[in-house]
Amino acid sequence: MEKSKIYTKTGDEGVTSLVGGARVPKSHARLEAYGTVDELNAQLGMLAVWVDDAETKKQLQYVQHKLFSLGAYLATDQPQNMSQTVYGLSAESVCFLERAIDSMDAALPPLKGFVLPGGCRASSLCHVCRTVCRRAERKMLALEEHGSCKLDGAVKRFVNRLSDYLFVLARRLNYLTDTDEIYWDKSCK
Repeated sequence: MEKSKIYTKTGDEGVTSLVGGARVPKSHARLEAYGTVDELNAQLGMLAVWVDDAETKKQLQYVQHKLFSLGAYLATDQPQNMSQTVYGLSAESVCFLERAIDSMDAALPPLKGFVLPGGCRASSLCHVCRTVCRRAERKMLALEEHGSCKLDGAVKRFVNRLSDYLFVLARRLNYLTDTDEIYWDKSCK
Protein backbone atom coordinates (compact mmCIF):
# COMPACT_ATOMS: atom_id res chain seq x y z
CA MET A 1 0.00 0.00 0.00
CA GLU A 2 1.39 3.35 -1.02
CA LYS A 3 1.53 6.08 1.58
CA SER A 4 -0.77 9.02 0.76
CA LYS A 5 0.60 12.52 0.45
CA ILE A 6 -0.17 15.04 3.13
CA TYR A 7 -0.55 17.86 0.64
CA THR A 8 -3.05 17.74 -2.21
CA LYS A 9 -2.63 21.27 -3.61
CA THR A 10 -6.42 21.45 -4.03
CA GLY A 11 -6.68 24.31 -1.52
CA ASP A 12 -3.97 26.49 -3.00
CA GLU A 13 -6.52 28.91 -4.44
CA GLY A 14 -8.33 29.45 -1.13
CA VAL A 15 -11.09 26.86 -1.46
CA THR A 16 -11.53 23.50 0.21
CA SER A 17 -13.90 20.55 0.17
CA LEU A 18 -16.51 19.73 2.75
CA VAL A 19 -17.28 16.12 3.54
CA GLY A 20 -19.58 15.25 0.65
CA GLY A 21 -17.50 17.08 -1.95
CA ALA A 22 -18.96 20.62 -1.97
CA ARG A 23 -16.22 23.21 -2.53
CA VAL A 24 -16.33 26.34 -0.38
CA PRO A 25 -14.03 29.28 0.33
CA LYS A 26 -11.69 28.74 3.27
CA SER A 27 -13.27 31.81 4.85
CA HIS A 28 -16.72 30.13 4.85
CA ALA A 29 -18.64 30.21 8.14
CA ARG A 30 -18.66 26.40 8.26
CA LEU A 31 -14.85 26.33 8.24
CA GLU A 32 -14.78 29.01 10.93
CA ALA A 33 -17.02 26.79 13.07
CA TYR A 34 -15.18 23.50 12.66
CA GLY A 35 -11.80 25.23 12.66
CA THR A 36 -12.57 26.75 16.05
CA VAL A 37 -13.69 23.35 17.35
CA ASP A 38 -10.36 21.96 16.10
CA GLU A 39 -8.52 24.80 17.87
CA LEU A 40 -10.38 23.97 21.08
CA ASN A 41 -9.43 20.31 20.71
CA ALA A 42 -5.76 21.27 20.30
CA GLN A 43 -5.91 23.53 23.36
CA LEU A 44 -7.47 20.69 25.38
CA GLY A 45 -4.58 18.47 24.31
CA MET A 46 -2.17 21.08 25.68
CA LEU A 47 -4.18 21.33 28.90
CA ALA A 48 -4.06 17.54 29.34
CA VAL A 49 -0.24 17.70 29.26
CA TRP A 50 -0.29 19.94 32.36
CA VAL A 51 -2.92 18.00 34.33
CA ASP A 52 -1.62 15.42 36.81
CA ASP A 53 -4.94 13.85 37.82
CA ALA A 54 -5.64 10.63 35.88
CA GLU A 55 -9.44 11.00 36.08
CA THR A 56 -9.28 14.55 34.68
CA LYS A 57 -7.02 13.39 31.85
CA LYS A 58 -9.56 10.66 31.07
CA GLN A 59 -12.38 13.23 31.04
CA LEU A 60 -10.42 15.55 28.75
CA GLN A 61 -9.70 12.71 26.33
CA TYR A 62 -13.41 11.82 26.31
CA VAL A 63 -14.20 15.43 25.42
CA GLN A 64 -11.54 15.46 22.70
CA HIS A 65 -13.12 12.43 21.04
CA LYS A 66 -16.53 14.13 21.15
CA LEU A 67 -15.07 17.32 19.67
CA PHE A 68 -13.48 15.35 16.84
CA SER A 69 -16.91 13.92 16.03
CA LEU A 70 -18.38 17.41 16.25
CA GLY A 71 -15.76 18.72 13.82
CA ALA A 72 -16.64 16.00 11.33
CA TYR A 73 -20.33 16.84 11.77
CA LEU A 74 -19.69 20.53 11.08
CA ALA A 75 -17.48 19.69 8.08
CA THR A 76 -20.24 17.67 6.45
CA ASP A 77 -22.38 19.44 3.89
CA GLN A 78 -25.99 19.13 5.00
CA PRO A 79 -29.22 19.97 3.23
CA GLN A 80 -30.49 23.28 4.62
CA ASN A 81 -32.69 23.09 7.70
CA MET A 82 -31.97 19.40 8.14
CA SER A 83 -30.67 18.58 11.59
CA GLN A 84 -28.40 15.56 11.69
CA THR A 85 -27.26 13.77 14.80
CA VAL A 86 -23.59 13.66 15.63
CA TYR A 87 -22.13 10.19 15.86
CA GLY A 88 -21.14 9.59 19.48
CA LEU A 89 -22.50 12.88 20.81
CA SER A 90 -25.85 12.62 22.57
CA ALA A 91 -27.83 13.58 25.64
CA GLU A 92 -25.62 11.12 27.55
CA SER A 93 -22.55 13.17 26.54
CA VAL A 94 -24.17 16.24 28.09
CA CYS A 95 -25.00 14.23 31.24
CA PHE A 96 -21.36 13.12 31.44
CA LEU A 97 -20.28 16.76 31.63
CA GLU A 98 -23.01 17.64 34.14
CA ARG A 99 -22.00 14.78 36.44
CA ALA A 100 -18.35 15.86 36.23
CA ILE A 101 -19.29 19.48 36.97
CA ASP A 102 -21.45 18.51 39.95
CA SER A 103 -18.76 16.21 41.35
CA MET A 104 -16.01 18.82 41.09
CA ASP A 105 -18.17 21.69 42.31
CA ALA A 106 -19.28 19.78 45.42
CA ALA A 107 -15.67 19.69 46.64
CA LEU A 108 -14.94 23.38 45.95
CA PRO A 109 -15.47 26.36 48.23
CA PRO A 110 -18.37 28.63 47.27
CA LEU A 111 -17.66 31.43 44.81
CA LYS A 112 -17.14 34.82 46.46
CA GLY A 113 -17.33 36.84 43.26
CA PHE A 114 -16.18 36.83 39.66
CA VAL A 115 -12.94 34.89 39.22
CA LEU A 116 -10.20 36.27 37.00
CA PRO A 117 -8.63 33.75 34.62
CA GLY A 118 -5.31 32.59 36.02
CA GLY A 119 -3.81 30.75 38.92
CA CYS A 120 -1.69 27.69 38.32
CA ARG A 121 -0.55 26.87 34.78
CA ALA A 122 -3.19 24.18 34.20
CA SER A 123 -5.98 26.43 35.46
CA SER A 124 -4.80 29.26 33.20
CA LEU A 125 -4.79 26.91 30.21
CA CYS A 126 -8.25 25.72 31.21
CA HIS A 127 -9.50 29.32 31.02
CA VAL A 128 -8.00 29.64 27.53
CA CYS A 129 -9.89 26.47 26.55
CA ARG A 130 -13.08 27.92 28.08
CA THR A 131 -12.84 31.09 26.00
CA VAL A 132 -12.11 29.15 22.81
CA CYS A 133 -15.10 26.94 23.63
CA ARG A 134 -17.34 30.01 23.90
CA ARG A 135 -16.03 31.27 20.56
CA ALA A 136 -16.69 27.87 18.97
CA GLU A 137 -20.23 28.04 20.33
CA ARG A 138 -20.74 31.51 18.81
CA LYS A 139 -19.35 30.37 15.44
CA MET A 140 -21.65 27.34 15.42
CA LEU A 141 -24.70 29.39 16.34
CA ALA A 142 -23.84 31.96 13.66
CA LEU A 143 -23.65 29.13 11.14
CA GLU A 144 -27.13 28.03 12.14
CA GLU A 145 -28.53 31.59 12.22
CA HIS A 146 -27.34 32.24 8.68
CA GLY A 147 -29.21 29.18 7.47
CA SER A 148 -26.13 27.14 6.57
CA CYS A 149 -27.18 24.26 8.80
CA LYS A 150 -29.55 23.22 11.56
CA LEU A 151 -27.61 22.13 14.62
CA ASP A 152 -28.64 19.11 16.62
CA GLY A 153 -29.84 20.16 20.09
CA ALA A 154 -27.35 17.85 21.81
CA VAL A 155 -24.54 19.68 20.01
CA LYS A 156 -25.60 23.05 21.37
CA ARG A 157 -26.09 21.70 24.88
CA PHE A 158 -22.75 19.85 24.85
CA VAL A 159 -20.71 22.87 23.80
CA ASN A 160 -22.54 25.14 26.24
CA ARG A 161 -22.01 22.67 29.09
CA LEU A 162 -18.37 22.17 28.10
CA SER A 163 -17.55 25.81 28.84
CA ASP A 164 -19.18 25.39 32.27
CA TYR A 165 -17.12 22.22 32.82
CA LEU A 166 -13.94 24.09 31.91
CA PHE A 167 -14.73 26.92 34.33
CA VAL A 168 -15.29 24.52 37.22
CA LEU A 169 -12.24 22.48 36.22
CA ALA A 170 -10.11 25.65 36.28
CA ARG A 171 -11.30 26.30 39.84
CA ARG A 172 -10.60 22.67 40.79
CA LEU A 173 -7.08 22.77 39.37
CA ASN A 174 -6.29 25.84 41.46
CA TYR A 175 -7.82 24.17 44.51
CA LEU A 176 -5.77 20.98 44.02
CA THR A 177 -2.54 22.98 43.75
CA ASP A 178 -3.45 25.23 46.71
CA THR A 179 -3.38 28.24 44.40
CA ASP A 180 -5.55 31.17 45.45
CA GLU A 181 -8.26 32.30 43.08
CA ILE A 182 -8.08 35.93 42.10
CA TYR A 183 -11.40 37.68 42.46
CA TRP A 184 -12.30 40.66 40.35
CA ASP A 185 -11.75 43.95 42.15
CA LYS A 186 -14.77 45.95 41.02
CA SER A 187 -13.11 49.19 42.08
CA CYS A 188 -10.19 48.38 39.72
CA LYS A 189 -7.68 49.57 42.35
